Amino acid sequence: MVQITVIIPVYKVASVLPRCLDSLIAQTFSDWEAICVEDGSPDACGEILDAYAAKDSRFRILHKENAGVSQARNDALALAQGKYLLFVDADDFLHPQTMEICHYMAERDESDMVAFTYDRKFRTRLTFRHFAHLPEPSKFSFKSYELEKIESCATNDIFRYATEFSAYDKERTPVEKRWVVKHCQPWRCLYRTERIRDIRFIPGIIYEDFPWWSLVMLAVRKTTILNLPLYYYYPNFGGYIHSASQQFRIESLKKAIALIEKQFADQASAYQYDRWRRNFLRPFEEKLEKKLRAAR
Repeated sequence: MVQITVIIPVYKVASVLPRCLDSLIAQTFSDWEAICVEDGSPDACGEILDAYAAKDSRFRILHKENAGVSQARNDALALAQGKYLLFVDADDFLHPQTMEICHYMAERDESDMVAFTYDRKFRTRLTFRHFAHLPEPSKFSFKSYELEKIESCATNDIFRYATEFSAYDKERTPVEKRWVVKHCQPWRCLYRTERIRDIRFIPGIIYEDFPWWSLVMLAVRKTTILNLPLYYYYPNFGGYIHSASQQFRIESLKKAIALIEKQFADQASAYQYDRWRRNFLRPFEEKLEKKLRAAR
């Protein structure tokens, strides 16, 4: 069995796709496969993916008609062979030790999920360069980590640490603030495949990560939390979520909230539901209310 399956939906990112794929090849951990779902992209993404697969058999390419990021991830989930899963967006890339560190922590702690963070300085620099009309950097330097010296927090209660709020909750303890797991992007964790394989993303909406992540939190038993910036998030200023109409955002939020609220309440304990409602449902309800006010 391959140890890690990386799931990469690919659509209209030909200019930056090689950087993402190269970051997988550069990993210090080699036992991985990448399922790249070419989602009917009209640019050269298909050709780029096929060229990488021809050189490295760890790349598995699925060409299909465009159906959106949720369906692309769902299709890849059905094909995944790895013991663990990583999600990567095709315009982003990984620190060279991402797989090595996450696999080590998952095996050491017998965790179902290893949570990490993204390099916020990189995102800030790119945003500044974009609005200043400056070229993007072509080379990157990465800090090297010694596995035995990495600080971490292992917990059987992810609800204690996870939140959608950007600012720290004043009610949180110092321990919770130190190890807070902020936001519900699929790419911020390594997952044990058997725990989450059957959890599907809702096709046809944005904010699809919120319902999915809610069910993931119920499915995992033990989580290892790292305060390491192992993911490099590329702010795609012309991307799907940025170009979506306000009405579509509103309808997507309504659908996401309606579909997950009852399902979560039926499966969660009273404690889990209370924490989830305060730290995830409430922020999304507030976001919906704000969008509704703006649309009036």
